[in-house]
Amino acid sequence: MLDKSKDTVLVVVQLSGGNDYLNCVIPYTNPLYRDYRPNIGIPLDRVLRLDEQYGLNPGMGPIKKLYDQGKIAIIHGVGYSNPNRSHFRSMDIWHTCEPDKIASEGWLGKAIREMDPGKDNVLTGVNFGRGLPRALACAGVPVASVGNLETYGLLKGISAKIQREEALMTFSRMYTPAVGSGWVMDYLKKTGADALRGADILSTAPKKYSSSVEYAFNPIAQQLKGVAQVLFAGFGTRVLYTQHGGFDTHANEVPIQEKLWNEVSSAIYDFYQDLDEHNVTDNVVILVFSEFGRRVRDNGTGTDHGIGGVSFLIGDRVKGGMYSEYPSLDPSKLLEDDLAFTIDFRGIYSEILEEWMNLDANSIVGGTFEKPGIISV
Repeated sequence: MLDKSKDTVLVVVQLSGGNDYLNCVIPYTNPLYRDYRPNIGIPLDRVLRLDEQYGLNPGMGPIKKLYDQGKIAIIHGVGYSNPNRSHFRSMDIWHTCEPDKIASEGWLGKAIREMDPGKDNVLTGVNFGRGLPRALACAGVPVASVGNLETYGLLKGISAKIQREEALMTFSRMYTPAVGSGWVMDYLKKTGADALRGADILSTAPKKYSSSVEYAFNPIAQQLKGVAQVLFAGFGTRVLYTQHGGFDTHANEVPIQEKLWNEVSSAIYDFYQDLDEHNVTDNVVILVFSEFGRRVRDNGTGTDHGIGGVSFLIGDRVKGGMYSEYPSLDPSKLLEDDLAFTIDFRGIYSEILEEWMNLDANSIVGGTFEKPGIISV
């Protein structure tokens, strides 16, 4: 189990594809919202109202329950200067905190290095899903990537040394174009064996797990169940990463986004109940983010890539409510016809690093940024 006297844990939920901010946290009383979105605006009677101005997507019922309990901070207008609408590049910026150059080290990889400089624990960081997010990639920092713990999803069925090495080369093929073959091969050489050793330890987690919570059988729910299994197994893991894709809603957005948020919000709610059942809600903070928002004006049945977005921070030690300023819908205040950003995402990271993980954020995020003041210490 977690050491409730000292262990703080960060769980990241990445929404890949660009979650539509305007149809996620909806300014339902603003007439401009209806003007901009004649085709995909959420009907008034379906909005899950938070107050007299804003409401949630109808697929976010479980999230609203947690919000009403004071467990969720909604952070408006999240972004960065000189925004990029490319999925790969914008996500890379979020992962490395480097908007002006290609970087080789992820912000969470650097954080793990600070937390465990001697690499005493090969499971300080664990990723659920295929591939390794750039956020966790850092030379000399082992991070295990696992699929489904119930079936020992990491490199499943691969036992021969050569086959396991070939599986690791997937990482090389993914990142060589961006950061160069030398860095990638150095990373693999220094961390590959540690990551595999960590995976072997992780395979024991399901046997130690007991819970009354029944998670849905979809990818994000099963990943968060795996997160719970790892936490409760007592491996000393401090950073756990998950992601859910499909948010690139250029067409047929309304039903797709609602379905995706129903999956995500239900999974987070179940995970939170699992934490509560095991009496560790004080130890865990959940960050939910996406690489950008989407265009203010719909394109008929969907939206194209935009700028300002929304993030969520969830936990017992989170001061619930809304933070930062919802970007103006006034045409004169739009940025390149998009919602402007009102807070730099690195300020959110800084608060997590300093107030939650007890680390110096400056060297990790590359400067000093305004913190929203969400976490109660």
